[in-house]
Amino acid sequence: MFPALETELKQETLPDPYEDFMYHHLQYYGYFKAKRDSLPDSATHQRAWKNNPQLVLTGSFGERDLIPDPLQKKKLLWPTCLSSTLHRQIEAMSRDSSMLTSHLKSRQLLHNEFGEANPRLREPRDLFGFFSGSAPLQAPRWPIECEVIKENIRHIEGVPPQPEYFYQPTGNEKIPEIVGEEKGTVVYQLDSVPTEGSCFSSSRVGGKRGVIKELAVTLQGPDDDTLLFESRFESGNLQKAVRVNTYEYELTLRTDLYTNKHTQWFYFRVQNTRKDATYRFTIVNLLKPKSLYTLGMKPLMYSQLDANTHNLGWRREGKEIKYYKNHMGDGLQPFYCLTWTVQFPHDQDTCFFAHFYPYTYTDLQCYLLAVANNPVQSQFCKLRTLCRSLAGNTVYLLTITNPSQTPQEAAAKKAVVLSARVHPGESNGSWVMKGFLDFILSNSPDAELLRDIFVFKVIPMLNPDGVIVGNYRCSLAGRDLNRHYKTILKESFPCIWYTRNMIQRLLEEREVLLYCDFHGHSRKNNIFLYGCNNNDRKYWLHERVFPLMLSKNAPDKFSFPSCNFKIQKSKEGTGRVVMWRMGILNSYTMESTFGGSTLGSKRHTHFTTEDLKSLGYHVCDTLLDFCDPDQTKFTQCLAELKELLQQEIHKKFSELGQDMDLEGSWNDISLSDIESSTSGSDSSLSDGLPVHLLSIAHELNQKKMYKKKKKKPLQTRKQRNEQYQKNNLIQEFKSTEYSPERAEIASTLQKQPTFLKNSGNTSSSTIKDEKPRMNELNGRHKGTSLDPPKMTTKMTTSILTKNKERMQRKKPRFTVSCSPKRSTNTSQEPAPDMKPNWSRNTFPATHRGGANVVSYPSLHIYTYP
Repeated sequence: MFPALETELKQETLPDPYEDFMYHHLQYYGYFKAKRDSLPDSATHQRAWKNNPQLVLTGSFGERDLIPDPLQKKKLLWPTCLSSTLHRQIEAMSRDSSMLTSHLKSRQLLHNEFGEANPRLREPRDLFGFFSGSAPLQAPRWPIECEVIKENIRHIEGVPPQPEYFYQPTGNEKIPEIVGEEKGTVVYQLDSVPTEGSCFSSSRVGGKRGVIKELAVTLQGPDDDTLLFESRFESGNLQKAVRVNTYEYELTLRTDLYTNKHTQWFYFRVQNTRKDATYRFTIVNLLKPKSLYTLGMKPLMYSQLDANTHNLGWRREGKEIKYYKNHMGDGLQPFYCLTWTVQFPHDQDTCFFAHFYPYTYTDLQCYLLAVANNPVQSQFCKLRTLCRSLAGNTVYLLTITNPSQTPQEAAAKKAVVLSARVHPGESNGSWVMKGFLDFILSNSPDAELLRDIFVFKVIPMLNPDGVIVGNYRCSLAGRDLNRHYKTILKESFPCIWYTRNMIQRLLEEREVLLYCDFHGHSRKNNIFLYGCNNNDRKYWLHERVFPLMLSKNAPDKFSFPSCNFKIQKSKEGTGRVVMWRMGILNSYTMESTFGGSTLGSKRHTHFTTEDLKSLGYHVCDTLLDFCDPDQTKFTQCLAELKELLQQEIHKKFSELGQDMDLEGSWNDISLSDIESSTSGSDSSLSDGLPVHLLSIAHELNQKKMYKKKKKKPLQTRKQRNEQYQKNNLIQEFKSTEYSPERAEIASTLQKQPTFLKNSGNTSSSTIKDEKPRMNELNGRHKGTSLDPPKMTTKMTTSILTKNKERMQRKKPRFTVSCSPKRSTNTSQEPAPDMKPNWSRNTFPATHRGGANVVSYPSLHIYTYP
């Protein structure tokens, strides 16, 4: 699981300068009197990792352990080889630990997992070191309540040889009766799982201390065909399995830790399979009333024998699929069931089932380790630690850009911010992110050009704790992080607090052209974006240009009609809304379905990991279209958007039974009143803060109030009378001068429908003052512009030159319809190396050829500024 671990243990390392300094510092002041080669936490290493030395990867919060002497480090890694002298030194230091605790009163002092003081200080959160390619991976940290098996779970990536079509219901699907453990036999059940009412306290590598229990039933012999279940591995979340018949099992999913809801994601293992039998699995405690399983989506299955012998990965399997309401609930909260039948391909096989293709925290670390060890990619991709999560896992931040020739050129670069997995069960986002990173780190000419003109800030996994424990939606705080981007609780929601803080600093340095957070959607097919409406008429509809361009570049996957730009009150704390209010006009949530496509040649087929990774390429391709110095594409998309909006307005009026001439005033209508609300998750409303955090939030709010400026002193009676008379004179003057015009405007507004009234004042104020109203974007930096992207003269010349070179490479093209409603007829699937022709008229702008997303040639070498 940790490829760099074995080589790291064999290498000799030099003493850490910081640790060497602390040794002398503590010794000078009399706090540390031991010999240099024996430390108070040595016994900790011997006891905690006696049976599993490979877990000596991290300290209390993930830092490297304080072992200055290489020889001593080896001895501690294999404690059975310790000399008797060293054992006596360890015992002496253990007796002195109470003295050390009495002298050092700092809250920053680290304590080991046995409560003993450790003579080193906690690493400051804002000064985390680099992600070193020579260092081993950080072992995942689990809450101390969670049991974790020692076995490494890894899967191969494979693409199904044939398209996987949706399941077609026959109408004869069986709805099994829920029996429960009263009439069935419990064959798997997690005992100690934190639930609602408790809260996260601490974490450690390996989770719960002590011997890991064997939860699966014991087989009575070779003829016993009971399935053996397991889910105590990364991202697994099966709570209980009940055998109700020979080949029939009822499954209960574990809720998100420290909550009593969010059961959607599932991932578990079964063993002791039989090839010719038909098994039925029924998940009994799902919470969403609607699901893609009602539209033909199939569960995913992975066979270990097929992977080893035929190199086959995850594939869609299942028959008699039915999603229905569970009538056996307690009445307080309705549950829903998912049932399906399956036949295993082999006897005595190890198989896995999952809601979607898993992508774990360890998968991400292995990918980043490969990037850090790549001598070329590491030159223009710098990996840093953004922060530590609640459990102490590292949240990684990637900065990707090519070196600049001058400081002026570096300062002129705009930024693009991308993130994923704020909802841990939406592994779709990680696969899109992987496709993006594969392309942007390649030597493709388009990737080089993007690195020349942009600085990419990428957070590939925002919620590592939730991913590790198998949550669907929440962090270990028991809350949806995508509803708390406005939080002031840095210690309770560190991942999003540091993300917002990083973007605030970035906005002070340069303009952020695009923000996009990658998600998954459980009730709608295809891929689409949620954005925000800009009420400034000078930049009207500009935030919809990027989604429309993306729909043209990926017509078989991306659906523009499914996009929505309405800001609901319940979504005010989401990343896209908070970043938009901070000043990022193009702020989006990208929703990728758990199912598949209903468009073009991929119609009625499931998405594979390659489909999602190709979308990462299309995001890069659309960025270049969006920033093309020739703005023909941009202006054409604006014209098409206006036509689409006119059709929506006419449709709205026809529904209201009204007939109105919109030739002169149609663009004054508020778009938020036309669009319906986004049909997102069932947990769209924020649950608020946990009870144990309410008092902390109250104290912080009180401190903020004290920091506010004091109010001006009260005026005297004479001053108040003078001010009152001035106000009366101003009001009389306004009423006499503007009364006819105001009466005319009022009468006009009374004749308009409700959703037109909100836009009247906006239009009139825009006519008086053509300057953009920046009040709608709170906190926008003064240097930020809402204009279509503009490049410096040097960059523009570079882009046009490279585009001219690409024109000479003739490639086959296909036509994409730009009509408001594209035809659903099957068309040729766009390959990554093909670029669609834009309809209506041919752009004079140069066309770029894309690169293949699957494999890339060797990379060029760059130097980082």
